[in-house]
Amino acid sequence: MTRVILILLLTLVASSAQAQSLAELAKQEEARRKTVKEPAKVYTNRDLKPEPRGPSSAAPAAKPEPVPPPPAPAPAGTPRVLPGGSVAEVAKSEPLPEEKGERHWRALITAARAALERSRVLADALQSRLNALATDIVNRDDPAQRSQLERDRQRALAELDRTKIEITEQVKAIAEIEEDARRAGVPPGWLR
Repeated sequence: MTRVILILLLTLVASSAQAQSLAELAKQEEARRKTVKEPAKVYTNRDLKPEPRGPSSAAPAAKPEPVPPPPAPAPAGTPRVLPGGSVAEVAKSEPLPEEKGERHWRALITAARAALERSRVLADALQSRLNALATDIVNRDDPAQRSQLERDRQRALAELDRTKIEITEQVKAIAEIEEDARRAGVPPGWLR
């Protein structure tokens, strides 16, 4: 019982000592504020100088990347999806206005992601077509029909390879857009 009373007394003394020290601190702060003649200078974005947009003179000039050859034309009747790299190339070739807004960045990333999604859907469809053709080839007895199905399978396989290359280019284009946006100080929410 004596221990409990002793602990309560120590807690009471410690809290009263803290209250006294807080009261003293409040009085000291009030006295300090009375001695300050002018309020402190508040800096805003208008007070800061804008960062230069161009490359620094110390940075070495980057070598231009070689331009890949255009993709082979698709067989007649086959839908073609524009490569996602074209979105990034168009964005790079346009003269850059000083201020690009949220609408510009959202449209750019949305177009690139839509092209990527179309290419992925096309790749899935081509893979399904290849599977169906392989099954048909096995189930046919007529050599003429088998050879026709094999030609169709080879065309679908070539188109699938081109589509996979486009998907790789589109993923790179999206990464470039995200990197360009990061360098331009675009808020991440604009690219969602």
